[in-house]
Amino acid sequence: MRRRLLLTAATSVVLIGGCASARPEPAAAADPAIASPYGRFLAGEAALNEGRSAEAARFFDQARSAGEGEALVAEKAFTAALLAGDIDRAAALAPTGDSASESAKRLGKLTVAVKALADGRGLDAYNMLSGDGIAFPHRSAAALLAPWAAAQAGDLDGSLVRPQVRGDRVVEYFGQLGQAQLYERARRYDEAETDYKAVLSGAARSETAVIAYGEFLERRGRRADAVALYDSILGQDPTSVALKAARERAAAGRPAPAQPTLREGAAQALLAPAAVMTTAKQSQFALAYLRLALKLDPARDEAWMMVGDLMSSAGDQAAARQAYSKPRPGSVQYPSAQAKLAWTYQNAGDKQTALKLARTAAASGSVEGRLTLADLLRADEQYAESAEVLSGLIKEAKTPDWRLLYARGVAYERIGRWPEGEKDLKAALQAAPEEPELLNYLGYSWIDRGEHLKEAMDMVEKAVAANPRSGAMVDSLGWAYYRLGDYKKAVDKLEEAVELEAGDPEINNHLGDAYWKVGRKDEALFQWKRVLTLQPDSKIKGDAEAKIASAAGPDGPARKIAGE
Repeated sequence: MRRRLLLTAATSVVLIGGCASARPEPAAAADPAIASPYGRFLAGEAALNEGRSAEAARFFDQARSAGEGEALVAEKAFTAALLAGDIDRAAALAPTGDSASESAKRLGKLTVAVKALADGRGLDAYNMLSGDGIAFPHRSAAALLAPWAAAQAGDLDGSLVRPQVRGDRVVEYFGQLGQAQLYERARRYDEAETDYKAVLSGAARSETAVIAYGEFLERRGRRADAVALYDSILGQDPTSVALKAARERAAAGRPAPAQPTLREGAAQALLAPAAVMTTAKQSQFALAYLRLALKLDPARDEAWMMVGDLMSSAGDQAAARQAYSKPRPGSVQYPSAQAKLAWTYQNAGDKQTALKLARTAAASGSVEGRLTLADLLRADEQYAESAEVLSGLIKEAKTPDWRLLYARGVAYERIGRWPEGEKDLKAALQAAPEEPELLNYLGYSWIDRGEHLKEAMDMVEKAVAANPRSGAMVDSLGWAYYRLGDYKKAVDKLEEAVELEAGDPEINNHLGDAYWKVGRKDEALFQWKRVLTLQPDSKIKGDAEAKIASAAGPDGPARKIAGE
């Protein structure tokens, strides 16, 4: 039985979204339907909905030039240009007038204001951003930007007014952080420190705020205080790459980072609203804010990383790769960017390029690069080497993360070193006793070996209760019933699993076996034939073909598939 490692990454590497490969440039002239103005509009709509903003912008511009539905097309062209990062073009197309939607006009005002900031026209930007000129849902972004625009306009008093939007905790928190930074620019250091301390006094301490205060302390010549601050937060989150880098710099006495410029501060202010929109699944607004932030600060690596994640989730891997390629070697974000870049190639089926990138990152000694390499090796079923990489990471860690133990335990199990694998899985479960993936994997492994059956079934059932919509976990429970000889219950659960994940070849293969055992042989044959249409790996494919050919189903000659 081939058990799947449900955790897509045993590390901080997180895959977000689709896995489509890069798309070719549109050939509008070659398609008569697209060659018409309305066809171009429809093509633009499709591209925009699929996250291909640059392509959408071209189609809408072509449709607009032809006079197709001028007001509507102009609004779409504005949106596409903004999402593609062409802020100058978007500002020129910003919707106005009665025919434009209120939502588009508000976003248009924000875009024009940011362009003014980027051009050094702080007063123009401030006039657009202050007051109620830009309403919901962009009021928070406008409020956080307004003090930076005031500072650029030379309005010291206006720059030091803390932004407020009733009931908006994001504006309250990051507005005070921005105020602290602007107090420092004004050389009002005591007031700046009061704000920094207030921002960090609550339970929620953002990494951005911690690093901003630490850099302030470093600039004030208080390196020991900065190191103490970084240590206190690293004690709670030892995995933060940015905090580790800041602590190393301060402890080594290297020069403190310069204060952010006004444009850099304004760009940073947009990241929090972008994160909020991402969490709220308002991807277009999130991407719009990030594009605006990058207009102000093209070297803002955090923004590029977020853009890459959004483009990857939209299935535009070419745009995702472009974003992940922006952080340069030496940047705090570089290892993570290389990891995500490698995964875009892995998801597109280019395993060779993915491993090449991961090996290069790992060779630098980067922890994240080594984690990525271990994950990719596991994904490519190179379990022995993956276990070797993980062993080095586990040895270095004072308290190994349970996910590292889990991943190595799986690798050991896959290469037949079960006693070592079981030891790792049990240690991981001791550290994370409620983790459904661990409960599922270890519980099933015991059932498959006929060990600890009652405890193991309880574990698998607990995992399914925690994730009842996980087809993989329901499949584990169904296959557990199968292994225990309760074929009727196995059929019930495996049918449920297939409903949840209809395109999974392994689940369909299991259901065929269960059907055979309860005498539903025609349905079993149908399932095994279906498996062959679902791009199974070579072992599952061979197993299904053997059962079809033998006319004896799972009761035929001894079969061996991965993990069995």
